[in-house]
Amino acid sequence: MRIFLDANILFSAAKSDGPVRALIQALLDAGHQCCVDGFVIEEARRNLVAKSDAEAQAALAPLLERMQVGAAMANARLPQAALVLPEKDRPVMSAAIANACDRLVTGDRTHFGPLYGKTIAGVKVCAPAALAQELL
Repeated sequence: MRIFLDANILFSAAKSDGPVRALIQALLDAGHQCCVDGFVIEEARRNLVAKSDAEAQAALAPLLERMQVGAAMANARLPQAALVLPEKDRPVMSAAIANACDRLVTGDRTHFGPLYGKTIAGVKVCAPAALAQELL
């Protein structure tokens, strides 16, 4: 299965050796493809720099080495169902669709929460715990 990771997932995985990093490792070990794009990588890096966490910044690189990096999709058209997302989050949904992912995993309950469990253009939006329960 192809799984697109939002920036907050990358941030959390780099920030601590906790459940989100364990989820990514388990997904990769189970043969799933974890996908990202330049947009979410840059957002995760920017947030790690803002936290002045050099150790977490360094932890991001080895995680990214095992992921597929696709093109950013900032100006792609979205299906009507995804237009509930704020402008800043639409490139994430666009990239998940454009990279033919089956799932988009995000911890952003504020903006993506209304889409949790819904499938848009073939991409089901999931919280990390729901994805873990479904696939592991």
